[in-house]
Amino acid sequence: MVKRKGQRPFVVATFAMTADGKVTTRTLAPVDFTSREDKLHLFRQRALADAVLIGHTSLKRDNVRIGLPAELQDARTKRGQSRCPLRVIISNKGRIDHRLKIFQSDISPIIIFSTKRMPPKYRKALESKATLHLSDAEHVNLPIMLATLSNKYNVRRLACEGGPTLFRALLERRLIDQLNLTLAPYMFGGAKAPTLTGLSKEFLPASVHCALTNMHTIGDECFLTYRIKHRRGRLN
Repeated sequence: MVKRKGQRPFVVATFAMTADGKVTTRTLAPVDFTSREDKLHLFRQRALADAVLIGHTSLKRDNVRIGLPAELQDARTKRGQSRCPLRVIISNKGRIDHRLKIFQSDISPIIIFSTKRMPPKYRKALESKATLHLSDAEHVNLPIMLATLSNKYNVRRLACEGGPTLFRALLERRLIDQLNLTLAPYMFGGAKAPTLTGLSKEFLPASVHCALTNMHTIGDECFLTYRIKHRRGRLN
């Protein structure tokens, strides 16, 4: 895939949500409301990427290794790729527990983008388990992070797996190119249960137009693929 303007990867976000737009419950606890097919769908999207991006909150909540089934690892090697994509964690405060499952697995290198707000004891525990990129700013600069992944790690396709706060931050900066969305046959309700763009009551800085490029159903689930078309003009 040709590198995008500004030397950043093609960013693909994959989410599942209920029929009323919720991606989790109000307690933000791990939920399992999708089928085995949806989980395979997530793995397939992950297998296509050079790197997987996840926010610290989602990583801590789900405590996942971000790996792949053996057959998808084999498919990657046949395509000339590493067995598993790079694993990228983003955290503004850097209070990342080195005992999380992701750090107990050596399936692929781990890269952490954070700030110098990361406490020294966390930095010391993590520096032997991951490559740290710590900025002087209060928050991780997302365009710089993507440029670093492209230029330093040759990441051409990046799979964003959440959470909604990270997705919204990327979307607001016009840094999402494709959205894979699974619509599950459930409703959670509740004003405090996050939607795809989080809990913020604020409108996005500009409306985001999604162009549907693929749709299919398996059982009661609907799998949608959108290309993101960013348009100027505010929502009011």
